[in-house]
Amino acid sequence: MRFMKTSLSIFPGKTITRGQRKRIQHILGRFILYFLVLLLVFVTVAPFAWMALSSISPQTELSAVPPHWIPNQPTLERYKALFQGASDSSAVLPAGVEKFVHGFTNSMVVSIITTIICVVTGSMLAYALARLPIPGKPKVMVGILGSQMLPIIVVVIPLYLLMQQLKWMDSLRGLTMLYSGFLLPTVIWIMHNYFMTMPRDLEEAAMIDGCSRIGSFVRVILPLSGPGLVAVSVFAFLSSWNEFFMALIFTASNAKTIPVVITEFSSQFGTDYGLMATGGVLGSIPPLILALVLQRYIVAGLTAGAVKG
Repeated sequence: MRFMKTSLSIFPGKTITRGQRKRIQHILGRFILYFLVLLLVFVTVAPFAWMALSSISPQTELSAVPPHWIPNQPTLERYKALFQGASDSSAVLPAGVEKFVHGFTNSMVVSIITTIICVVTGSMLAYALARLPIPGKPKVMVGILGSQMLPIIVVVIPLYLLMQQLKWMDSLRGLTMLYSGFLLPTVIWIMHNYFMTMPRDLEEAAMIDGCSRIGSFVRVILPLSGPGLVAVSVFAFLSSWNEFFMALIFTASNAKTIPVVITEFSSQFGTDYGLMATGGVLGSIPPLILALVLQRYIVAGLTAGAVKG
């Protein structure tokens, strides 16, 4: 009986001890974990890798069946096409190529301004909700969160009429206001939770030393809120940069952003998927660099508000 408690029979004449069984379970668990991680990395990286390979593949190899995973004759002509106006895929310049730089600039301007508006106004509103005795504060927070659950398609027609009345159609100003309005609730919610984790003693000590409420916010709270501010800044920038639906509806020619411009890479011979892949690679570079450089601040900022101090 004692032997049966400390060993497990698998085959006749063969047994493993409890320690060996735990070791096997540990190895098997690690193997499954690594397999899932590798699978997740592959699913995440594979589309971008295929897009990058497509951007340097000649048109003949790109349309070959079966496809060439690695191009035999890689070319950078498509990258030159987007900046110099020459294409290797056809003699006719695809529509939208000449607008790529303009769209890239529009996306950068709109994303930066939207980020500034959301971070400045959102942090101030979040601080007021976290510290000031506002009547009906729980209902306000629920309303802010509920506004994010409203599909954009539901309010497109009212927004379209409003933009026409304000004469903001096809303008960077109108697109910036739209993005700011839709992103502010999330920024407020994240920063509110972040401010709630910070002790009130810091502000009280600053106000005892002569700071006003605004002064303690600017001089004490904001410097300590670096990770949270970075997190919402990256969130606002990436959301503005990648947004497609509103940019498609509310722009015509002057204010088109990169996601819209890339969809117009076509000619009378059809859609140039190679140029679309090239535009996608170039459009992915700024968000990718931003996410890699500020990765640890993003994680710290998003997780700090998860636990209320």
